[in-house]
Amino acid sequence: MSDPADSKAIAFIGLGVMGGPMTGHLARTGQNAGHRVTAYNRSPERARKWAQLWADEGLEVAFADTPREAASGADIVMVCVGNDEDLASVTLADNGVLASMREGSLLIDHTTTSADMARQLGEACAAKGIAFVDAPVSGGQAGAENGQLAIMCGGSDEAMARATPAMQPYAKAITHVGPTGAGQTAKMVNQMCIAGILGGLSEAIRLAQGAGLDLEKTYQAIAGGAAQSWQMDNRWASMTADTFDFGFAIDWMRKDLGYALGEANRLGLSSPITALVDQFYADVQANGGARHDTSALITRLPKAPNSK
Repeated sequence: MSDPADSKAIAFIGLGVMGGPMTGHLARTGQNAGHRVTAYNRSPERARKWAQLWADEGLEVAFADTPREAASGADIVMVCVGNDEDLASVTLADNGVLASMREGSLLIDHTTTSADMARQLGEACAAKGIAFVDAPVSGGQAGAENGQLAIMCGGSDEAMARATPAMQPYAKAITHVGPTGAGQTAKMVNQMCIAGILGGLSEAIRLAQGAGLDLEKTYQAIAGGAAQSWQMDNRWASMTADTFDFGFAIDWMRKDLGYALGEANRLGLSSPITALVDQFYADVQANGGARHDTSALITRLPKAPNSK
């Protein structure tokens, strides 16, 4: 049995493809730990969908009409929305969570934002005596559903000590990278790596197809060597099958790469490969692939005439 003194009131703001499953993991853990979970989503239709799914599973999740209402009385508030503007609207606005969060509570932001936004929100929390951790995630929808997200965090040691056990229900790995904003910058590094890998993987698959290679045997030949990557292991088969209606949308990747390029520019750095792949993604968007998985980058490259 859990100690009632250890039970917490937790609010989760944003029930998208990531936030919904994450909230579900919190609710399952809460049944044993005595935590109370309250959720908020801007779209009532999506909130009703999750409410029904959780009710069917026997999970108890309360719902609020505003972020402010959801955060009222909460010990920990978690947020996972779309971008800087979305985050500001659910945290800093009149009906945002900071309007009702009490001194000594904790805000964990899982949104992928700019580092500037993370620092701004951290300053706003500090002014109210609220601990803050910027904690963007990697692992995609599957990682959220399976509770296997990699979480990169920025914040104080004290805030991290409190945030880490709260995030464990949906985490595979939690890494404290540095002070406020460091989590977001690490996520930028993550997205730049993915973009570069997918660029090379797309060209490599087109070469294998054009040369008439057995694609499964080619994967087996190279996946155990230095070319191996998560993208290769998880996307080779779907890319060669021209299947892209799943996963992390190109719209969101372009948003993330925009933050990365902006931060690189602020630091006086050149990022030509990231900038080039970002423009390639713009081409895919223009051709109707905005909501396709990021691996749809390959569709920008025509197949050789003799490709199978």
